[in-house]
Amino acid sequence: MRISRRRPKIIEEKKDFRFNERIVAREVFVIGDEGVGLGIMKTQDAINLAREQEMDLVEINPKAEPPVAKIMNFGHFKYQQEKQDRLRRAHQHVMKIKCVRLSLRIGAHDLEIRKDQAVDFLNGGDKAKIEIILKGRELQQGPMAFAVIKKFIEDVGKAMQIRVDQPAERQGNKITSIIVKS
Repeated sequence: MRISRRRPKIIEEKKDFRFNERIVAREVFVIGDEGVGLGIMKTQDAINLAREQEMDLVEINPKAEPPVAKIMNFGHFKYQQEKQDRLRRAHQHVMKIKCVRLSLRIGAHDLEIRKDQAVDFLNGGDKAKIEIILKGRELQQGPMAFAVIKKFIEDVGKAMQIRVDQPAERQGNKITSIIVKS
């Protein structure tokens, strides 16, 4: 059976605004188009006032007592909300854990390449997980593996400021540590 490595997509909860006849409250606190409070009105009167101005009545805060509604162009408002959401998503960076796998018999050049990879991951805003998998007779060489990870972390620390998020620990046949840019 194939194991999926894909992460599940995070579904964001979209906020639906009620407008015009969809507003269920009997009375609402109405805010005018310019942002001036017009006071508490019956919902139908507020809808009629909005229609006279060729606008919509949009419920902004349904949890308030009474609910707050604003007279505005709903299509334009919805477009502005979607635009803000797109900008927010574009500027957010989700920190991921990138794995750098070492071995007990790793050479100096290979260790240098892995160090450069780890520095790139950390500069990209991600965490780096350093991992050594012990196989066969290597299982008895735990202290040696801890020394390799310690030396690797020191080498990366010379290249940039880092912080050890999770110190080296053994989990079965794996020894792992997580570092992050500080």
